[in-house]
Amino acid sequence: MGEFANSFRDLDVYQDALNLSLDIHEFAKSLPIEERYVLADQMRRASRSVPANISEAWLPARRDMYVCCVCN
Repeated sequence: MGEFANSFRDLDVYQDALNLSLDIHEFAKSLPIEERYVLADQMRRASRSVPANISEAWLPARRDMYVCCVCN
């Protein structure tokens, strides 16, 4: 804590979301065949969106901080 992350990959929340996403993918494989195409697909897409949203949010935050540092 207190350390600056150089990349979104350094963020604990991103690493946790990525690990959870992988766990959800493994769990989805174990669902019954009837659920595999609807529920499993929705679970996979939702689990992928969390790390993706974290990584997308990282760039504007870094860009704003860079502009702030350059302007001051």
